[in-house]
Amino acid sequence: MNPGHGTTGIFLMGHGSVSDKGVGQFSELAKLVEVEAPDGVLTGHGFIELAEPGLDDGIAQLVASGAKRVVVVPMVLLAAGHMKNDGPAAIERARRRFPETEFLYARDLSIHPTVLSLISARCLDATTVLGGSDSLGPLKSPMDSRSEVGEESKGVMIVGRGSTDPDANSDLLKIARLLQEFRVAPLVEASFVSLAPPGVADGLKRCAALGAKEVSVVPYFLFDGILVDRIYDESTQWSASNAGVQVNLCRPIGPDPALVPLIMERFEEALEGTKAPMSCDLCVYRSPLPGHEHKVGKSPQQVSPHAHEHGHGHHRH
Repeated sequence: MNPGHGTTGIFLMGHGSVSDKGVGQFSELAKLVEVEAPDGVLTGHGFIELAEPGLDDGIAQLVASGAKRVVVVPMVLLAAGHMKNDGPAAIERARRRFPETEFLYARDLSIHPTVLSLISARCLDATTVLGGSDSLGPLKSPMDSRSEVGEESKGVMIVGRGSTDPDANSDLLKIARLLQEFRVAPLVEASFVSLAPPGVADGLKRCAALGAKEVSVVPYFLFDGILVDRIYDESTQWSASNAGVQVNLCRPIGPDPALVPLIMERFEEALEGTKAPMSCDLCVYRSPLPGHEHKVGKSPQQVSPHAHEHGHGHHRH
C-alpha cells in the first residue's frame, strides 16, 4: 500500500442504533480513525439502519471528497447477515452510482488478539454488582471481587447479539472457550440476547447449575445500545430471583483506541488483496493471545523428515 495516495478512502460501516450513546461511541471511534489514518487517506462512515448518515449517503460523501478508491471496513465483531448481505448490497449500489471509483470490502474484526484482549479486560471491570451492595465500582477481576465467594465458584458469561447465521453463533462459543483458556475465570459460558439459544436467563441458570456463585456478564458488543440495555435488564431480573448468585454487569468494548490498529489492519488487507490465513494463524507461536504473549516466537518450528512431527506438540495416536 502507498499511504500517500490522496484518492484512497476508508469507510467505516456501522450497524446503527436508536441509542444516542451508542451512535456517539461509534462517532468517537470514527474520529480516532480519522486522526490516526495515514497521510492522504480520506475517512468516512455510515450506518446500515437506525442512524444517519446511511450507507449510501456516507459513501457518496466520501466519493465527493475526492476518493477514487474506497475500502469499506465493517465494524462488526462477528460476520453475520448484515455483513454478508447489507454490506455487499451497499457496495454494489455504490459501484453503479460511481463507476469511476473502485470499491473494496474488508473482513470483519473477527476473532483477533486485540478484540480478545479488550473483552478480557471488560471481564475484569464490572461496573455494577447485583445481589450484593449496589455500585461497588470496578472490581479487580472475577477472581478477586468484594464478595466471600471462592475463586473456583466465579464465572464469566459473554453475551452475543445472536443470529440465524451458524458461523457467528459458533464463533461466540469459540471465544468463550478462548477466554477460559486465558483464565479470566474458572468458568466461561456464552449466551445470546436474541435469535439464538441460550438466552441471558438460561445462560445464567447454566452458570449457577455448574456451581458459579458469582457471574460477570459481559456484552460481546462494540458499543452500547438497546440490546446491551436488554442484557442488563434480563440479568437484573434473573438476579432478583436468584439471591444465591452475585451478578456483575460489565461494559461492552466501546470506542477503545486499541481498535484503531486493527481497523487499519483490515483496511490494508483489503488494499493488498485479502489473503486466507493459515489454520494456525491464531496459535500462540504467531499471535500475542492474552496470557500467552511470552510464547510468541519462543517455540520455533522444527523441520522433520516425518510430516506429522511438525513441532506443534502433537502426538501420535
